[in-house]
Amino acid sequence: MMEAFTALSPVTQALLAGMFTWSITALGAGVVVFARGVNQRLLDGMLGFAAGVMLAASYWSLLAPSIELSVGSSMPEWLPAAAGLVAGGAFLWIADRTLPHLHLFQDRAQAEGLPTEWKRTTLLVMAITLHNIPEGLAVGVAFGAVATGMDMGGSVTLAGATALAIGIGIQNFPEGVAVALPIRARGVSRLKSFWYGQLSAIVEPAAAVLGAAAVVQFRPILPYALALAAGAMIFVVIEELVPESHSHGNTDLATFAALLGFLVMMVLDVALG
Repeated sequence: MMEAFTALSPVTQALLAGMFTWSITALGAGVVVFARGVNQRLLDGMLGFAAGVMLAASYWSLLAPSIELSVGSSMPEWLPAAAGLVAGGAFLWIADRTLPHLHLFQDRAQAEGLPTEWKRTTLLVMAITLHNIPEGLAVGVAFGAVATGMDMGGSVTLAGATALAIGIGIQNFPEGVAVALPIRARGVSRLKSFWYGQLSAIVEPAAAVLGAAAVVQFRPILPYALALAAGAMIFVVIEELVPESHSHGNTDLATFAALLGFLVMMVLDVALG
C-alpha cells in the first residue's frame, strides 16, 4: 500500500492526506451521537493537546526544514523562515479581522470579523474552519515539498510529511469533539451537530491541494511556504487554542495536555521523519 501511495503525484498525496485529516475531524464530531453532555475539563484538555501538536508540528515539520533548505543560498539562512513566519501570522490576522466567526464558549455578541447576521452555530463553525486552513496548507506544502526537498538535500521526506499528516489528524479528533458538543449543548440535534462538526474541516483537503500545487509549480517559494504554514498555525495556537483551553479554570490540565501533544508530535516526526 505504501508503494502505491509513493507512486502518486505530490498533489494527489496531499489530497489523500487532507481527506485523512478531515475524516479524523468527522470521527471526533461523531462522538456527539453517543455523548450525553459537555465535559468542560475534557474539552479543555483536548484543546490543550491540539495546541501542543500544532506547536511541535510548526517547528519540527515546517520551520526546521525551511531553515535547512535555505542553507547555502545567497541570502541569510534565517531570512526565508522569518519572512514566511511573519507572512503566515499576517495572513491569519487579516482573515481573523475579515471573516465573521465566533470562538468557542463565547456569546453571539462577541463575534469577530465583519458584521453579519449569521447564526451563532455558523459563526462557531467558521472559527474552526479558519484555523483548519493553515493545517491543510501545512499538510499540502509538506507533501508538495517532498520532490523539491529531495533535490535540495533531502530536508523534506515522504515519511516526515506522513508524520505531519498523522499529527494533524490526531489533533483534529479533539477539534471535532470541541465543535460538535457545544453545538449539541445548545439544543441542536445530534445529526446536525455532527454535520457542523465535520464541516469545519472540509476545507483541509482543498487547502492541502493548493499548498502542494503551489510548491510543485514554484519551487523557489518552498522555504517561505513551509514557514508561512508554521506562522499561521502558531497564530491559531496563541490567539485561539491556548486562551480557550484556559478560559474555564482548567489551566494546569490544559498546560500538561499541551505538553503531551507536543511530545506526541515530536516523537512522530523524529521517529518517522
